[in-house]
Amino acid sequence: MAAPFDLRFDCGRICLDLMATTGRTAERLAGPEHLAAWLVGSGVVPGSTQLGAVDRGWVVRFRMLRELLRRVIHDELRGRAADGDLRLLNAAAAAAPVPPARAVRTDDGGLVRAFAGPPDCAGLLAAVARDAIAMLTDAVTRGQLRQCEGESCSLVYLDTSRGRRRRWCSSEVCGNRERVARHRRRATRRELSGQPPVVRPAVRTVPTKT
Repeated sequence: MAAPFDLRFDCGRICLDLMATTGRTAERLAGPEHLAAWLVGSGVVPGSTQLGAVDRGWVVRFRMLRELLRRVIHDELRGRAADGDLRLLNAAAAAAPVPPARAVRTDDGGLVRAFAGPPDCAGLLAAVARDAIAMLTDAVTRGQLRQCEGESCSLVYLDTSRGRRRRWCSSEVCGNRERVARHRRRATRRELSGQPPVVRPAVRTVPTKT
C-alpha cells in the first residue's frame, strides 16, 4: 500500500525519513494533515494517537528541525557539523519526552501501542532529535550512512545491504533514472561516432516435436 501524500519511510531512521519529506521541488509537509500522516507512518506516534492539535505552527517547527538535521547530517558526512548546530540539536532533544506508551487491548483481543496522553509538539520534535543523536553517535550505524548517488538527489539513507553496495535512495526512482540516463549517453556516443544503433536480433523459438 502506497504511503499517503507521497511520503517515504525507507531511509532506515526516523530522522532520515523526516529529511526525505523534501527534495528537488517537492514539499511533502505541506500542511497539518501531511505532518499527521508522517508522524503515524514514521512510527513517532502510534496509529491510534489523537492528532487534532497538529496545526501550521507544528508544521513550521518540524520543517525547522528538518533543515537543522539536513545541515548536521550532511556536514557530518563531509567532515564535521558546526558546533552551533550541534547545540541546537541537543537543545531540541532535551525537551520533555512524549507521553509513556502503554499496551492496550483491542476489541479483537490483540495488543496495540498507545500513548497515555496527548503528545505535544516539543516532545515529538525531541523524539526525532534524539533519534538523530543516537544514529550519529553509534559507530556502526554512522558507518552505514550514505548519500544517494542520483543526480540532484540529496537524500541520505542507511545502507544495510549485503556488501554495502546500495547506491541510491530508491532503485525504482533514482536508480531507474540513472539507468535511463546511462542508456541515453551510450546512444549519443554511438550517434556521434557514426556507429549504427545496436539492434538485437529477434529470438526464434522452434517448436519441439512430441
